[in-house]
Order: sequence, then structure tokens, then C-alpha cells
Amino acid sequence: MPNRLAHETSPYLLQHADNPVDWWPWSEAAFAEARERGVPVHLSVGYSSCHWCHVLARESFEDEAVAAYMNAHFVNIKVDREERPDVDAVYMEAVQAATGQGGWPMTVFLTPDAEPFYFGTYFPPVPRQGMPSFRQVLEGVQQAWADRRDEVAEVAGKIVRDLAGREISYGDSRAPGEEELAQALLGLTREYDPQRGGFGGAPKFPPSMVIEFLLRHHARTGAEGALQMARDTCERMARGGIYDQLGGGFARYSVDRDWVVPHFEKMLYDNALLCRAYAHLWRATARDGVADEHSELARRVALETADFMVRELRTAEGGFASALDADSDDGHGRHVEGAYYAWTPGQLTEVLGEDDAEFAAQYFHVTAEGTFEEGASVLQLPEQEGVFDAERIESVKRRLLASRSERPAPGRDDKVVAAWNGLAIAALAETGAYFDRPDLVEAAVGAADLLVRLHLDDYARLSRTSKDGQVGANAGVLEDYADVAEGFLTLASVTGEGVWLDFAGFLLDHVLARFADDSGSLYDTASDAERLIRRPQDPTDNATPSGWNAAAAALLSYAAHTGSEPHRTAAEKALGVVKALGPRVPRFVGWGLAAAESLLDGPREVAVVGPALNDPGTRALHRTALLGAAPGAVVAVGTPGSDEFPLLADRPLSDGEPTAYVCRNFTCDAPTTDADRLRTQLGG
Repeated sequence: MPNRLAHETSPYLLQHADNPVDWWPWSEAAFAEARERGVPVHLSVGYSSCHWCHVLARESFEDEAVAAYMNAHFVNIKVDREERPDVDAVYMEAVQAATGQGGWPMTVFLTPDAEPFYFGTYFPPVPRQGMPSFRQVLEGVQQAWADRRDEVAEVAGKIVRDLAGREISYGDSRAPGEEELAQALLGLTREYDPQRGGFGGAPKFPPSMVIEFLLRHHARTGAEGALQMARDTCERMARGGIYDQLGGGFARYSVDRDWVVPHFEKMLYDNALLCRAYAHLWRATARDGVADEHSELARRVALETADFMVRELRTAEGGFASALDADSDDGHGRHVEGAYYAWTPGQLTEVLGEDDAEFAAQYFHVTAEGTFEEGASVLQLPEQEGVFDAERIESVKRRLLASRSERPAPGRDDKVVAAWNGLAIAALAETGAYFDRPDLVEAAVGAADLLVRLHLDDYARLSRTSKDGQVGANAGVLEDYADVAEGFLTLASVTGEGVWLDFAGFLLDHVLARFADDSGSLYDTASDAERLIRRPQDPTDNATPSGWNAAAAALLSYAAHTGSEPHRTAAEKALGVVKALGPRVPRFVGWGLAAAESLLDGPREVAVVGPALNDPGTRALHRTALLGAAPGAVVAVGTPGSDEFPLLADRPLSDGEPTAYVCRNFTCDAPTTDADRLRTQLGG
């Protein structure tokens, strides 16, 4: 019989609806049940595409004896971290403070008052490599609760007090300046891997937010080292196994330093951020329409990643699904990580025949020993593609992709997360504009329409998720408001439709009113949100831009569009923490550093006016403005006298010709009707 999770909308929770565990969703009713029974709470947090979450479920949650013990001695709560990032953040902070590490699945034992007292991540079904079994953990916690409850309560109380005292050092009331950004670049240089690209050792994560900072720093200062780190990292990732060489799109991370073997789950947020990063890399390297093999690779990867998102993650309602699983059926009834993507020489021969299989094996680095598991290889690209027959390569790729499509596909988490859709909207809008792909812009508009129609209420409050056209019950958090505002602001610049600027303003007003305090600090949850043991607050970027840094960037762009001093002041205050963190841990505030680059540059405000949006001269100036190198420049386009954008006010045509105006720091350049002159004004 299904448990209580059968009524949830989260695909992750629904995966556990038929467990023999009597799961509860996160709710006050669950804690009331624990108080009534006098038992502790077992909190299990994960997400749909998490490999080890599935392993723990198969080994323990589907075991009748283990489930019976859990039901007898605990109230068991299952949380999708992607639906409730606030719950995840609060207890992950406790796990990391207690154990020095964290990850998913996350296992936490709580008092009935939601205070944590014992922590862990994955536990095996039998003792292994120094880890107790999951059953042993359950029995140990239950015994401690039964025999030493006062001691447990004391430990829980101390943990909560310690968490409450871990307030963020705000840093400074001023944003980073030249000195701090130079120190951040130096810190990144020290951590950079010059042989393999990227930063640090294994596992290696795509540094998309740091790449954005490096590209903006190069645009503002001309620092070639910044551009080289960004370009070489992007190239190594694009040639590695972390990138899907057949279908496009990036896996979550590489388990090795060389980007060869990925953790195969594909997340919307990674692909949105990387699609935009590669598009911006192309913009930085293909100046004046002249492209070399490096910029051509960036263009191809940006477009293939955009096409992957639209083809494999777009939902029937027009939004974008959260993720594809790492695991799939290997054709022999086993659920295996990477089964959909890896190839053996024999499989190549079966699809291509001997001659083309030998060619493909050389091209994609498929070896008899394998680069992955059980003799299989993850496809990679050679360093020198030009020595291979391009027509033959395309034929091989087409046939391999067609064959792969007949394999059992990885599962898809179909929930639409507002924040991640905001990132996708920004990426698809810009990529479509840069490469003359109106279909990508339309896909961005479709996702934005869904967010407005379904996720926004009458007071412009956001719901975090939806699925199958049904909005979820969880309130949006700071990253939702900030990333959706970022997407809307980008869409406004690309489409010339001022309504998206208006919607961004509604969201950012909520940021100022409900997520900020008087000092300028930002919280991840609203002031009227559900109260947890701690109000989460984190300015550091992780897999996505932190809500704090994303809000600072969006507030700054909105202020540049509208001239709003409160929004600009709030952005500058929020960036004070980046002034403190940037020189010390630049890898973890890349989005904040990118926003600081924009602030130092102005950001520049570009208004393009023409007799009509589809007028060729207007379109030429608009495209030049969008491709401008100035960090974080905002663009408005419309007809003279239009009230769509404040930047268009009092901007006439020059001698009846389409005209561009560029301003920053209260100073404007002379208006121009010449696209080359505009490119120069924007640093091109």
C-alpha cells in the first residue's frame, strides 16, 4: 500500500511512495506525530537524480525488516532538497559542522522539536570500510533515545545554539574594488590546473560562475591570463567525457582531474549556466565576426547545449525539467550508472561496421581496456580534430546517436524549479540572439510565460516548483526570486518587450522587502517563511549562484535599466560580503565577483531606438549592443517615445536613422547610428 508520499508532486518523493517505510513529507503534522508517540524523527534528504540516494533506497528503504524497525521507532520524513532547499541548507550546515563533510543522501536524526542530534550521509546495508550499517545506526540512535534522552536533548540544544551563533560576517559596506578583484584573480591563478583546465583536484566541477567572472574581468581590463583560464577550461571540458559528445549537454561533474569520467546525471542548472558561459566565451573570442577553432568550438557547444535543454528537458507546459538520472537499465535488468552513455569497441562495431568502428574508436578514445567500467569508454574528442574527415565524423555521430536512442533512457525529474528555469531563460535568450536562432528565444519566452502563469500569484510571490501544470506548495526562496529576475531582465534586453522588466521589478521588490535586513544582508528565506531552527543565509556559490550573489547581480541590472537608487544601493551593500570573501575564496563567489566587475564598469546602459524593431538598421544596432564586451551592460530597444523602457525616454532618432545611446556613471557618449562606432563604445 502506498505511503503518504503518494499525494506529493515531487518525482523524488513519489519514487519512495511504495516503500514499506511509513514516510511523511516535511510537515508540522509529522513532528506532532513524533511528539505524540515520544519518538525521534529520522530525516532523509535527497533528490531524484542522486545515484547514492537510489542505492540507499534499494538496500534499506525497500527492505521489509529495516522498514518495520524504522516505522516502530521513528517518525520518518523524506525531503526533496530541490523542493525544500531551506530545510536542506539548515541541516546540511549541521552535518558539515559535526562531521566535516556532507552530501546526499543526507541522514539526520532530530528531536520532535526538529533539533538535530546525530548525522550522516549514506550508510551501507552491512558494515563496510569503517562505516556502520544503516540498521546499526538506527539501533544505536534508538537506544540512545531510550536510555540517555537527557543527554540527547543536551546535545541537540547545543547544536542549535551553535548554529544560531554562526552569523555571517557581513564584511564591508562597500563593494569590491580594483584591488579585491585583482586579488581574486591571483587566487584563482594559484588554484588553476594549467595542464587540465579548471580549479583544484578530483572531483572536478564545471566552474561556470568563475568563468563568467574571468570573461568580464578580461573585458574590463584586457587581462589575457583571465581569458586564457576561461578558454582553456572550457575547451578541456568540451573535449572531455563530462560533455556528451553525441547529444550535447554536460554531466554534473568529473570524478577525475582530466574531465574523462563524469558523474552522469545531467542537471538543468549546470547546462543553463554552461550554455551561457560558452556563448559569452564565443562573444569574447570571435570579434568582428572572425572565428578560430577555439571560438568555433565555443559556438558549437553553446548551441548543442541549448538544443539538448530544449529537446530533452522541455516539458509539455513549456518549462524545463530539473534533471536526467545518472543511472539507467543496462539492457540486462541492472540499473547502472552511465549505461546510456558509455561504449565498448564491440558496440561500436555492431552499429558502425569494422572500418567505421575503428575510425570512431580512434576519434572518441574508445579503448579495449575502457576509460569507465567493465571495459566501456566515455566518448571524448581528440585535441586535433582537423586531421579527421569531418563528413565521416558527422556520419558516425549520427548513427551512434540513433543507436543510443534505442537504449533504455535515464529517468527524468519533471518538476519545474523556478530558479533553474530563470537561468535557462537567460541562457536560451542570449544564445538565440547571438546565433540567430529565434526558436531558442521562443523557448525562453515559453518558460517565462509558464513562470508568470503558474508560479506567480496575484501579489508576485513565487512558488518554487510545479509539475505537470500543477504548482507546488513550497514558497520560493531567494535564489528563485533572483534567478527568475535575471532571466526576465535578459529576456527584456533580447526581445524589446518591457513587460519582462516590469515582472523583474515585482520580484526584486520582494527581495528588498522580505529577504533583506537593514544592514544589507540577505537571507535565503523570506521574513514570513516557515520558521526553521535557523534562518538560512549563505553568500557562497555552490552548484548554482547563491541567492545572495544572484540577487546582487539582478538588483544592479534593474537599477541600470530604471535608475532606481534603492536597488543600486542594495546591490552595492550585498556585494560587501564579496569584498571580504573574494580575495580569500574566489572559487566560491564567482557570480558575486562577476557582478562586482559589472559595477566597476558602470554597468553601461545602452538604448537603441529605431522606427521599428524589425527595421534592419535597428536590428543591426541591437545585435551589436547585445554582443558588446562591456561587463553586465543592459540593453533596451524600442521606438522613439516608447514607454516600454525608462532608458528609451527622450531618445530621438538621429537624422531619422536608428540610433544607439551609451551611458555609464551619469555620463553619456555621443549618440551613434554606426554599428562599428557602437562596438567601440562598448569595448569591442
